[in-house]
Amino acid sequence: MIVRHSDTNQPRILVVDDEVAIQRFLRTVLGAKDFQLCTAASGQEALQAAALFKPDIVLLDLGLPDMDGVEVLKRLREWSDVPVIVLSVREREDDKVQALDAGADDYLTKPFGMSELLARVRAALRRTVQQTVEPLFVADDLVVDLSCRKVTLAGKEVQLTPTEYDLLRLLVTHAGKVITHNQILKQLWGVAYIDQPQVLRVNISNLRRKLETDPTRPHYIITEPGVGYLLRVAP
Repeated sequence: MIVRHSDTNQPRILVVDDEVAIQRFLRTVLGAKDFQLCTAASGQEALQAAALFKPDIVLLDLGLPDMDGVEVLKRLREWSDVPVIVLSVREREDDKVQALDAGADDYLTKPFGMSELLARVRAALRRTVQQTVEPLFVADDLVVDLSCRKVTLAGKEVQLTPTEYDLLRLLVTHAGKVITHNQILKQLWGVAYIDQPQVLRVNISNLRRKLETDPTRPHYIITEPGVGYLLRVAP
């Protein structure tokens, strides 16, 4: 069953989970934060709701009764770029990588704290807003102007190679979101480099040396062990 709130001025969240208790819990907590809510208990319901409800964010469980959540992700990504946060009991690294490769923006393992979930929802909403404004990324002392391919750090221009810039640009356009190793390799070097992660590691290392005060303790380019990288957004 799909449930909606009527206030059209607040962000819309689609909750996809077949556990009634989870639906009820999220409905109570998110409703108290003035989000509009829509719930779906199956993959087919979720895809229909995404088309009709037009959510700003989707919270997606992977263990659905009619299809796997990863399949829902793949079908959704055929026509929508709505941010998707996976909420799942699956905690293996492979499960996280598979979901992120299929198009998830974030992954939170159950059980989770509501403070963390709300923080991730707010971050996803900020990224959505940022994508609609001028192509200028600012995080502390780092400024990336995509319109003129200019990178500055603490007011000084940073000289990057074409490959380093393309890598940084990819991280910027997905700032705050984990991008898997495979996604980066395929997009920047092509499918022939999927089995050559050292190419990515070398370029990440080079980029950190130019952008980080201490490359061994990066502030901007964060490693998600075994999964990929993300570019930290300003709080």
